[in-house]
Amino acid sequence: MTHAGTQSRPQHRSWWRENQQKLTPYIFLIPGVIFFLVYVIIPIFESFWLSGFDWDGLGEREWIGLANYQELFDDDAFYTSLKNNVIWLVLYMLAVPAGLGIAIFLNQKVRGIRAYKSLFFFPFVISQVVVGLIFAWFYAPNFGLFYKLIEWATGSGIAVLADPDLVTYGIIAAGLWPQIAYCMILYLTGLNAVDPEQIEAARLDAAKGFKMLWYVILPQLRPATFMAVVVTVIGALRSFDLVSIMTDGGPFGSSRVLSFYMYEQALSEYGYRMGYGAAIAVVLFLIMMVFISGFIWKMVDDERKGL
Repeated sequence: MTHAGTQSRPQHRSWWRENQQKLTPYIFLIPGVIFFLVYVIIPIFESFWLSGFDWDGLGEREWIGLANYQELFDDDAFYTSLKNNVIWLVLYMLAVPAGLGIAIFLNQKVRGIRAYKSLFFFPFVISQVVVGLIFAWFYAPNFGLFYKLIEWATGSGIAVLADPDLVTYGIIAAGLWPQIAYCMILYLTGLNAVDPEQIEAARLDAAKGFKMLWYVILPQLRPATFMAVVVTVIGALRSFDLVSIMTDGGPFGSSRVLSFYMYEQALSEYGYRMGYGAAIAVVLFLIMMVFISGFIWKMVDDERKGL
């Protein structure tokens, strides 16, 4: 028995030595996969399941099937939130080309360029709450800088955050400030990986300006573009914190977005309707997946074609 045991131990050790390099990456991945399952994948399925209940978060749950979705599609506040999310999504995408342009401008070796990079990087460092407060003061009637500038130029100021027609655009402008900085960082990283030999070869072929950018630089920036688009889409669709800080959904609910409306219905004093909030979360998740999946499919298709 002892002899057999001593033989099995060297065999076990030799097997581990032979497979150590193959297994080590998976061992390091296990904690991340567990966290991803517990905090992302499982909650997604739980949200789908919870959206079929009428539940206040504490009492008995009552199964009502698709009734929450039927109510949702007859809810004017839901359509206002959805419309605002579409506006957010369209205008927020301006952060991608703006970030690229700033990154190209900063990707040069001149005196003082590090100071300029720090200034453009600053908005990304501060929290969204601080950004919201800064722009709330910027737009504030009577003393805000934007209000004063408009008053000086036209004779009367505009209270952006109190105007139902302008409030969403004012909040989006606040959100674009740090988002452009984030896209700039992604593109600066990508530009450092651009092959200089391809740049030189393109210059020998008389490529410059827009042609150099479109045919030589941008194809090498696909990974950075992918990340920039994904984080921008996600940021546009979740956009909760700025709305909460700057307007709390007002005036008259005109600045609501789906994430904020979900919070109002599920967790605020106006709601405690967990099932209805989960239904809003499901719709938001499906919209997000459509955009991200479409972009991933386009990226994979381009890679297969060798573009």
